[in-house]
Amino acid sequence: MKHFCAFLAVLLLAFIGQAQDIHWSQFNDNPVFQNPGNTGNFNGDVRFVGNFRDQWRAVSVPYQTLSLSADGKLYNYRALGVGGLFFHDVTGDGRLRTIELQANVSYLLKLSRDSTHTIRPGINIGMNHRQVNWDAFKFGNQYNGQYYDGGLSNNELYTNDKRTNFSAGAGITYQYLIGKRKTLEAGVALFNINRPDQGFFGQKIPRDMRTNISARLYYPLGFDWDIIPSVQVSLQGKYREIIFGSSVKYTLINRLSKYRAVYAGVWYRTIDAAYLTVGMDYQQWFVGLSYDMNFSTLTKASRARGGFEIAVRYILVRFKPKKIVHRICPDYI
Repeated sequence: MKHFCAFLAVLLLAFIGQAQDIHWSQFNDNPVFQNPGNTGNFNGDVRFVGNFRDQWRAVSVPYQTLSLSADGKLYNYRALGVGGLFFHDVTGDGRLRTIELQANVSYLLKLSRDSTHTIRPGINIGMNHRQVNWDAFKFGNQYNGQYYDGGLSNNELYTNDKRTNFSAGAGITYQYLIGKRKTLEAGVALFNINRPDQGFFGQKIPRDMRTNISARLYYPLGFDWDIIPSVQVSLQGKYREIIFGSSVKYTLINRLSKYRAVYAGVWYRTIDAAYLTVGMDYQQWFVGLSYDMNFSTLTKASRARGGFEIAVRYILVRFKPKKIVHRICPDYI
């Protein structure tokens, strides 16, 4: 019970804050994007994660986001985690395209001898490119009095249609191994610390710094059942995004090198949507699906339809042959 109280304390702390960068419903399944301190924090050698989100298809041109990441631990220095992240986002009628590449580094620090308490600070450096297609827009000046004529000049002057800059971020995660199948994880990260310019019209428009606070608890309910409550808060400028909910895990088999488990969850994004998640572990593979049901002021246009999302993860575990030490027998034997 005290572990649940600790988790709820983190949850209440997050609610003190009331997000303009890309966001994900399955935030736990895009760990490198969530916090650079998550880089290399997993059981295995190399982790590959892919995420795809399609939303607002019922409203207008769908918003589509693809994210790919890979991270791992250095073979001879496993306290050091390294990784990279790529994402591509296309939004709206003007096909505003965002492409970002990030490099991440983290380092494991033990707060106790038995590694029960650990922290992992991390940093990331990213290149961000944004481009908009002005020709895709329609302007009043292109109406000839009877109908829209795309051949007419829109009489608009654009400084440029693309912008490339660099961003920096940092984060730290904390992990408490309470017991068998009991783990508390929490983290805080800051992105866009250098406030890169994202303006298209000549004037400087700094990209707001984004603060990301997250917490997750693994807790057994029975021999095969576990509950995984989680919360994430993103703060960026005037935007606030708070997501909380829980997944339930049922382990189908976990013996003799065979592992299967299924997940189901219910989540709530404040003032915006509720969504359901399902997922499955199959050996080193994980696949998760979610669907958002929108109930914000956009409901009349969205007809309660939000976004579909899929997450795929694969963890590579290198085969490590048993080291055999040959001993030389003494001459007298």
